[in-house]
Amino acid sequence: MDALAENPVAAPPAELSVPPRRRWRLLRVAVLAVAVLAALVGGNWWLVEGRWLESTDNAYVQGDIAVLSTRIEGDVVAIHVADNQPVHAGDRLISLDPADWAARLDQARGSAAEAVAAVATARRQVEQSRTAIAQAEAMIAQAGAERTRAAAEAGRTGVLVGAGWTSRQVNDQAVADHEKAEAQVNVARAQRATAQQALTVAEAQVAQAEAHAVTAEAAARLAANNLSYTVIRAPFDGVVGNRAAQLGQHVQPGQLLIAVAPPPPRLFVVANFKETQLRRMRPGQRVRLTPDIDTAAVVEGRVDSLAPATGALFSLLPPENATGNFTKVVQRVPVKIVPDRAAAESAQWLRAGLSVTAEVDTRDAGTGRHGLIGAAAATLGLQ
Repeated sequence: MDALAENPVAAPPAELSVPPRRRWRLLRVAVLAVAVLAALVGGNWWLVEGRWLESTDNAYVQGDIAVLSTRIEGDVVAIHVADNQPVHAGDRLISLDPADWAARLDQARGSAAEAVAAVATARRQVEQSRTAIAQAEAMIAQAGAERTRAAAEAGRTGVLVGAGWTSRQVNDQAVADHEKAEAQVNVARAQRATAQQALTVAEAQVAQAEAHAVTAEAAARLAANNLSYTVIRAPFDGVVGNRAAQLGQHVQPGQLLIAVAPPPPRLFVVANFKETQLRRMRPGQRVRLTPDIDTAAVVEGRVDSLAPATGALFSLLPPENATGNFTKVVQRVPVKIVPDRAAAESAQWLRAGLSVTAEVDTRDAGTGRHGLIGAAAATLGLQ
């Protein structure tokens, strides 16, 4: 005990202990330095980048979804795809019973063949009428020659009768032959007129038959088209969904059967920006898309186009501001944003209808950094 009393525990050096007031002063200096540094970083980010960024969370992924319906009636005999299955353009999706439509096609082709035969028959009739005209003209020439001969013969016998060289009976026969030849000329001319009228009728029948042939051929093509409509095919590469068709179901024209959604590279984003955000926005500027489904799965894109009018004017009931009760509301303009193709192909989350946050870099270059981390690195000289 005496030893302990003589050698007490050494007290800590005075210079190692910091008074509480001094520690509080150092803490305040450190907090102030951090605040100044944060203000510098924030101010630099705002001047360099922040003031150029326009963002909105009123943005949604969209795509040109093809809603396929039947163009003819029939029974569903086959469904060639499963729900949510990727397909390629031209792939068979749904088949209807083709029996009735194949029979209608055969009937239409038969009518078309009959119409073609009718055209050939009418053309032969035209040729026959032209031959009859030529025959009538030949008969006219023959009757004219006979008339000339009979007239000469009648003149000679008349002279001979007056001189007593021949009998009156011979003269009467010569005059009768002349009149008969004259009548034959008239008959030949009438036959020619009849043949010409028959030609006109035959040519009209040809035109009518050709018109019927065109109608029959059109009916055959229509029947062929209807037969092809029994198979519903994918209009483009995509993914099928919203299938409503069932095996054995009898469907009517216009009835919804299935839908095809475009693949991620063909999707786009429609962001509704306020009118106060559009002053510097131009097509081609870079965009940062952050999906609500996964805020870490950011996709880069670019501004494709701006709508020609506000969304309100395209609504079912456009606003009428020339009324007594007027309340000014900030309008929004739809902006179409196209994701980069490579980023869209790798982004598995892309689905039509999902919500995203769109941040547009309105600088002309559009290649600046995004976020406070890049600004802090630039401020501290790390980049």
